[in-house]
Amino acid sequence: METNKTSNKIAIVTGASRGIGRQIAIQLADAGMKVIVNYAASREKAAEVVELIQQSGGEATAIHADVSKVSEVERLFSETLELYGAIDVLVNNAGMMKTLPLDQVTEDDFDQHMALNVKGTYFACQQAMLHMKEGGTIINFSTSVSGAMLPGYSLYGATKGAVEQLTRQLAKEFGPKGITINSIAPGQVATDLFLNGKSEEVVDSFRRMNAFGRLGEPEDIANAVELLVSDKARWITGQTIRVNGGFN
Repeated sequence: METNKTSNKIAIVTGASRGIGRQIAIQLADAGMKVIVNYAASREKAAEVVELIQQSGGEATAIHADVSKVSEVERLFSETLELYGAIDVLVNNAGMMKTLPLDQVTEDDFDQHMALNVKGTYFACQQAMLHMKEGGTIINFSTSVSGAMLPGYSLYGATKGAVEQLTRQLAKEFGPKGITINSIAPGQVATDLFLNGKSEEVVDSFRRMNAFGRLGEPEDIANAVELLVSDKARWITGQTIRVNGGFN
């Protein structure tokens, strides 16, 4: 029988109280990892994720930290190390998305998106460089929208383009420690973040943009994360993998 090589690894999943992050946390715990369920505002939702994991026999702890602030990123890592003494996996899932035409984007909109989607990811990677065990795994989150030229997505797409570039540029810095770093770029996934404010007509138009005529589900993305944290993906680094059902 093959040994479960992910057992007892320590994983931080940012933005893990709902949506894709929630599913990632649950599946990594099911694979035997001890999971830090990070949240910024949804304390009750984070507690629900921890409870679900524990009811299934897994181990998880919720840690509050707004990863758009460097000091809180640092605290997230220090509290994880205090609890478990090591960090093996980092999933930079936390993010925000407003779809606005260019002439309606404010400076605050710009700064908030850059702070959470780019700065949060960048400085979490910095903490991983300082504290992650050799042979670890980092997964950042981009978006398949960046290749579609959709009106209203310029700000969100710009932040995710930055994430793809920092993933590429950091691969050789992490390489000497045997740490892989990749980005996952989901297509349209049926989460609150995506569905909020969209009519059924708009949602249906997105369904028709991929090969399968449906929205993705959080499990579709979490399955890709599971692959990238496994030993079978040790030769994959510096890449952006589009998990989108053939979205075009």
